[in-house]
This record gives sequence, C-alpha cells and structure tokens, in this order.
Amino acid sequence: MAARRSRRGRRNRGRFGALYKLLSAVLILAAIVVGCIVFFRVNTVEVTGDSPYTAEEIITVSGVEQGDNLFGLNKYQISSRIYTQLPYIDTVNIIRRYPDTLVIHVTAGTPAAWLESGGAVWLLDSRGKLLESGDDALSAGRAQVLGLEAVNPAVGSLLTVPPEQQDRLDRLRDFLAAIQVRQMTGSLTGFIDLTSDYEIRFGYGENLTVLFPMSGDFADNTYYLQQTLWTMDEEGIPRNGTLDLTYGASEARLLPERWLPEGVTITGGTEEPVPVEPTQAPAPEQTTAQGENHETDDANAE
Repeated sequence: MAARRSRRGRRNRGRFGALYKLLSAVLILAAIVVGCIVFFRVNTVEVTGDSPYTAEEIITVSGVEQGDNLFGLNKYQISSRIYTQLPYIDTVNIIRRYPDTLVIHVTAGTPAAWLESGGAVWLLDSRGKLLESGDDALSAGRAQVLGLEAVNPAVGSLLTVPPEQQDRLDRLRDFLAAIQVRQMTGSLTGFIDLTSDYEIRFGYGENLTVLFPMSGDFADNTYYLQQTLWTMDEEGIPRNGTLDLTYGASEARLLPERWLPEGVTITGGTEEPVPVEPTQAPAPEQTTAQGENHETDDANAE
C-alpha cells in the first residue's frame, strides 16, 4: 500500500510539474507581448530614397502616427496607400528599426509611354501603372501605345484592358521593363505598336522604327539592339528606316523604308535590306528590374 501511495504521489507531482511549466511559459509569453505593446511605439518616421513628393506628404498618406505600436503596423497596407495615392512612387520598402523608428524607403516612378482613353492622355510607367492624366501636352516627346484599350483607367492604378488584350499588355510590360534596364526608355519615340500578333513595332530616336518578335525574349532583343546600333554608328550607317530584329538575335536587317502606323511611310535609298551584323561582345550581367513593392524588417533589428 505504501508503495502504491508513493507511486501515485510521484505521478501527481509530475502532472503538477508539467502544468507549472506550461503556465510559466504562458506567463512569460504574455509578459513579452505586453512589453512589446507598451514599449515599442513609433517615435520617429523617416523617409528615404528618391521621390518627387515631400517626406511630409508621404508620412501623411502612410497613415502612421507617433505613438502607434511598431509591431501592430500593417506594412502591406502602408505600402499600398503610398503606392496608390502617390502615383509617381514606384516602390515602397517598410523597415522597422527598433525600438521606436519606422523607415519608409521609396523610389520614384518615371513615365515610359502614354495611351489615349476617353479623349485624355494617360502616362504610364514600365509596369503599366497610370501616373497622370491630362491633355496633349503630356504626350510631348513620349511614345504612344497603340493596340490597347484602357478599361476604367484611374491615376495610381495599374492599366487594365479587355481580356482579349491581356497578352499584349503583359508583353508591353516585359518590353518596357527590358528597355528600362538598358536605360533606353528616353529613346522611345512616336509609337509602340501592339496591333500585330507576331511583332512589336516602335519608334526609336528621330527616324528609326525597330521590329521585335512579339514572343521573343526582350532582355536579349534589347541587348542586340544596342549592339546593332553601336555597329551602325561605327560604320557610319544612318539610323534611318526600319531595323528588323525578327530574324533572330544575331541577325539584323536595316530596311531603307520606314514603317509607320496608319500606312504612313517614309521612303528613300535602295529597295534592298542592308544586313547589319551586331558587334559581338559578352552579354552583360542580367539585371532584374524592380517590379514589386518590397516590405522588409531591418535584418539587424528583428
């Protein structure tokens, strides 16, 4: 009997010991949570990066105020408010810097092209975000997108099109992103024509139309476009006519007749295409264009 009582006592002590450990863990966790709520509050909001807006404008739109709990802030909601309400913001990166600082890092968006909708000009960036709407003055010096119809356009939102045009829009974004990576956006002029299912046609510089295969790799195509233009300049070939890069990445054909939308053509020179061999050079290291908002915590802080 004494032995059974002894074993029962040990089992009871074991149960109480486990319960005590669980209760202790819960109390410690609760203390940590309470400490975070009480002590980690926003005292400073910093704005860094490149932006056409003032720090005060960005902080106001973010909705963050002094005294807000640093842990309780929803970084994705903050980023979304800034991105949509301040159209010329391209990316937003939210960083918690403990114990009391929130850093909002932004980069500026730049117009890449424009399209007409509802009698107005709509500027868009390389990701298809609508930056501004206005009159014809906005279109000066920029390429017009042809072959897309905007559906309920709104400044600060991404361009939406009818379902049957979605593939074209996706290819436009890929094209503009590749052009931006090569720092060639400023040379886009006149038009970006998407009406063909097989090729994308765009104005480049003053007197040149360039043809890319619609289904091609625009990162490679823009690279070989650069190489071809350098070769033309070295050989004294004017940048006039139609530069056809649809025959393959390493083969370019310069046609003397320039292709233009709506049947307008500029002719001159011979009728035979001039082959242009791109200068062979090692392909540049791949660079990823920024296409998403990034929200992270300070690696050293959390």
